[in-house]
Amino acid sequence: MAQIAILQRKCTGCGLCQSNCPFGAIDMTEQGPELNAACKVCGICVKSCPQKAIVRLETKSVSVDKSGWNDILVFAEFSGNRLHPVSLELIGKARTLAKAVPGFKVRAVLVGNGVSACAEELRHYGVAEIAVYDDPALGYFRADAYAACVEDYIRSCRPSVVLVGATALGRSLAPRIATRFHTGLTADCTKLELRENTDLVQIRPAFGGNIMAQIITPNTRPQFATVRYKVMDAPIREAAAAGNVLARRLPAGVKASRANLVSAFPVPPRKTISDAEILVVGGRGLRKESDLSLVQELAELLGGDWAVTRPLVEKGWAGNDRQIGLSGRTVRPRLIITCGVSGAIQFTACMNASEHIVAINTDRTAPIFETAHVAIVGDLYDTIPVLINELKEARA
Repeated sequence: MAQIAILQRKCTGCGLCQSNCPFGAIDMTEQGPELNAACKVCGICVKSCPQKAIVRLETKSVSVDKSGWNDILVFAEFSGNRLHPVSLELIGKARTLAKAVPGFKVRAVLVGNGVSACAEELRHYGVAEIAVYDDPALGYFRADAYAACVEDYIRSCRPSVVLVGATALGRSLAPRIATRFHTGLTADCTKLELRENTDLVQIRPAFGGNIMAQIITPNTRPQFATVRYKVMDAPIREAAAAGNVLARRLPAGVKASRANLVSAFPVPPRKTISDAEILVVGGRGLRKESDLSLVQELAELLGGDWAVTRPLVEKGWAGNDRQIGLSGRTVRPRLIITCGVSGAIQFTACMNASEHIVAINTDRTAPIFETAHVAIVGDLYDTIPVLINELKEARA
């Protein structure tokens, strides 16, 4: 890894480094030039400094001994007095990944107050060991306290991979723990693969959804990844319980936490598009906001819900809670009908696990047809009314 260093004793403050930097990464202060977060270590400032006061330093990366890190750990999220469903999906994926490396097992860690019943339930899902941090001090989420508990168990069992749900809690927790181990974290993965050398291939859309990036962490351990709800398959519950439940003592970091609960109130439960079994989705092909009524009527006749793509949210036609995509929600219904949706990667990555996908689009080369099980090449303004009439006649 390279970095730029400024030797202030040689600097004359001429400002050439600042004027030549294409990223605006150098600020001129009373003490001289200083690098800011925009630095890309391109080295142009090194070449432009007449006093040779700026140097590029190369540091060798030291690879970790991978043989000392084994198994796959799942953070089993306990919130709202229940186990979050994404935890079971991660356990199912962890069990599949573990088959790639002989001897690898699946572990889980539970943090909270009154989580013992959940620990017993996890024994029915093929988890070899469930570490439990159960204490009234963990009765509400404090990122530093929870991170201290998970860090404590990671240092004890030394897992090669750590999987965390991409929930509000998980997105706050995962980067804190990864930072403590000076290792990488890939967020919102849509696919995971484990190589024989224990490197985790973390696949997710990148560059605005234009490519599917394959990210690995070859030199450090553990490897952290967060995965959204409804992306992976949950395992079937086994009748016989297996695995050990290990009660862990609270680490010192829990008592050292300076966060205190001032007040709390429950959020009223409500269904989201992620819970829908049938979805009708409107895309850029809709000409005006009032045309969403076609999508909504079809969804109502099917007994389902409606959703939109990002362009319609940006137009203000619907709220973010109705959006499917990387900046919205991930869905996995039994039936999804897309109307005027082109099928960008950031959209399809969050719905391609649906059981039945029907796509309506005038463009026969639209990317959505590569994902759809049934492709209808036609105008949504001709097709949807026909479907609506057919459903009304069938009801009558």
